[in-house]
Amino acid sequence: MFTIEGISVFQGIAIGPIHYFGKSDSAPEKYEIENIEDEIARYEVAKAAAKEQLEGIYDKALIEVGEEHAFIFEIHQMMLDDPDYNDSIIENITTRKVNAEYAVTETENAFAELFASMDDPYMQGRAADIHDISSRIVSILSPEMDNSVRLGSPAILVAEDFAPSETVQLDKKNLLAFATIEGSVTSHTAILARTMGIPAIVKVGVSLSSDLNGKDAILDGFTGLLYIEPDEETIAAMLAKKKEHEVHLKKLDELKGKENITKDGRKIHIYANAGNLNDLESVVENDAGGIGLFRSEFLYMESQTYPTEDAQFEVYKKMAQTMGDKRTIIRTLDIGADKQAAYFELAPEENPALGLRGIRICLTRPEVFKTQLRALFRAAVYGNICIMFPMIISVGEIEEIYSYIDEVKAELREEGQLFREDVETGIMIETPASVFLAPEFATLVDFFSIGTNDLTQYTLALDRQNNSLGKFYDPAHPSVLRAIKMAADAAHAEGKWIGICGELGANLELTETFLKMGIDELSVSPASILPLRDKVRSL
Repeated sequence: MFTIEGISVFQGIAIGPIHYFGKSDSAPEKYEIENIEDEIARYEVAKAAAKEQLEGIYDKALIEVGEEHAFIFEIHQMMLDDPDYNDSIIENITTRKVNAEYAVTETENAFAELFASMDDPYMQGRAADIHDISSRIVSILSPEMDNSVRLGSPAILVAEDFAPSETVQLDKKNLLAFATIEGSVTSHTAILARTMGIPAIVKVGVSLSSDLNGKDAILDGFTGLLYIEPDEETIAAMLAKKKEHEVHLKKLDELKGKENITKDGRKIHIYANAGNLNDLESVVENDAGGIGLFRSEFLYMESQTYPTEDAQFEVYKKMAQTMGDKRTIIRTLDIGADKQAAYFELAPEENPALGLRGIRICLTRPEVFKTQLRALFRAAVYGNICIMFPMIISVGEIEEIYSYIDEVKAELREEGQLFREDVETGIMIETPASVFLAPEFATLVDFFSIGTNDLTQYTLALDRQNNSLGKFYDPAHPSVLRAIKMAADAAHAEGKWIGICGELGANLELTETFLKMGIDELSVSPASILPLRDKVRSL
C-alpha cells in the first residue's frame, strides 16, 4: 500500500478500482487543403455542433448544479461566437491553406498565450476556457482526438485535471470519486464537485499515470488521502468510516422540520443562497428557513438585453409566493468583475474587481436600477421580500439609494400600482470600508449581510479567482474574522441583525466562532443547510 495526499474538495469515502484518464497531448496533423470554402464550411459545421453540445451541457448543469455554476457554459457558447477568435481561425485556413483542426489549434495556442500573459488573474483564467472550447471543436472535426471520459463501471477517476465541461459530463452513476494532480479548491471544477456531491481531492502533488489503472483504491474526502492498494487494516477502518458517514447523512435527513436552536436556547436563522427559480425546489427540499441571498444578476446575465420590469416582477413574485412568510433577501444587480453581460457594454478594466461593479453600475445607470426597484417593491406584496445592496462603501451611496427608492414609490403611487411600503433594506458588508463605516451604516439600514468571499479578497489583497494564490488565500484569516466581529458589534449596537452569505458561512469549523461573535443568520448552499443545523444544535 502507498498513500497520496491532496487537498479535500468534498467529503465522503469512495472505495473501488482506479480509472486513469490521460488526455492526448498529440496535436492535430497539419495538411494542405484543396478547397478553402469547403474547409471553412467544415469548421462552421463543427462550431455549430460544439455550441449545440454546450447548450446540452448547460441544461444538464442547470439541473445538477444550478444557474450560478451552469453559467460558465453560457460563457463558453459566447466565446465560440467571438469575432476575433473566429476571424483568426478563418484567416489561418484562408491564408495558409491549412486544415480546420490545425487552424483551431494554432488560434487556441495564440489566444491562450495572450490571456496567460495578462496581469489580470481573471483574464488569465480565460486561457483554460479557450483550451476547453477549442478541444471540443477539434474533437468534432477529428473524432479520433476525442478526449471524453468514459466509465464502463464504478471507479475512482484519476487525472491531471478536468475542465468544467468534463466535470459536468462525468457519468455520475459510475463515478465514485475523483483525484487530480492540478486544480484548486476555488476552481470551477472543485465548485461543481461540491455542488454535485462528488468526493474529491485536488493538488495531490505527485505524478499519476496509467500504471494505476485497475488498482484497488480508497479516496478519503475528509482527510484528502488516496490509498493505493490498501491493506486489510486500512480497508476495515475506511469501511467503518464510510458506514458512520452514511448513518450521519440519514440522521441529518431526520433534522428536517427541527429548529436551529443551540443547547443553551439561542435561535439561529439558517437560510439558503439561490441563483434562479430552479434553485427553489432544492431550497424547499432542504428545509431552509428563508433565502438569505438571491443573486438577481443572473436574470441579466442569461438575457440578451436588459430584462423588463414585468419579466423581473414575475420571477420575484414566484419566489415570494414559494417562500411565503419566510424572509427572501434579493440582492440588486451585482454585475461586473467576473460577472459580465455583453449588452451592458462595460469598458475593459485593468482591475475589474476594483472597477465598475455592483451598486456602482446601478447608481451610474439609474433607469436600470429603478426598473429593478419597481419590480421588487411590486413583488413584495406577495411575500416577505427584503432588498439588499452590494458593494456599499459610503453613507452617500445609501442616501442616493433611498432617494431612488422614494422616486420609485412616488411613481408607483401615481400610477396606482400595488406595492409594499415597508420592505426591509440591507447592505452587503464586503469591503474594509464597509467594516469601518458599519456604525454609521447601521443607523440607516435594517440589516447587514457579510459577503465573506469579497471581504476576504479585499482585506487580504488576494484575487479569489487566481488559483495560484491558494497557498495564501485564507478566508479564516484573523483579520477577516476581526472584521466580521466589528461589523456584528456595529449592527447590534443599533439593534439590527447581521448574517453571513459567503461560502465561509458553511464552514462548520467556524460555526461556533460566528455564534460567539453574535452572527444571527447564516445563508449557505441548500445542501449545507442540514449539516449546519446539526452543528448549531450541538453547540
